[in-house]
Amino acid sequence: MKNLKRGDVYWVNLDPTRGSEIRKTRPCILVGATPINKARRTVVVVPISSSGVPRPPLAVPVNCFGKQALAVCDQIRAIDKTRLVRRAESLGKADLAELDKNLRQVLSL
Repeated sequence: MKNLKRGDVYWVNLDPTRGSEIRKTRPCILVGATPINKARRTVVVVPISSSGVPRPPLAVPVNCFGKQALAVCDQIRAIDKTRLVRRAESLGKADLAELDKNLRQVLSL
């Protein structure tokens, strides 16, 4: 996979997991810098959930697959690229900016 751009949404196989980690194959947003995504064997992602209540900065509403979903910011993780199943779409600029703002809060940046 060569074109791994920041803000792209990929289906990602998150299993196996432990404890309270989000599991199964689900969409995730690439949040790492595009040059780093290309250079490394891992990428940093934020999983997306189709259920739950928005609770910024932990669960942020984003438009994905034509409907509102939640980017689960406190589940940010680095994954090996072999977990990427297929590209689905790209997040809009406004949603990506909102995600960035909330990630800064979660990570105390």
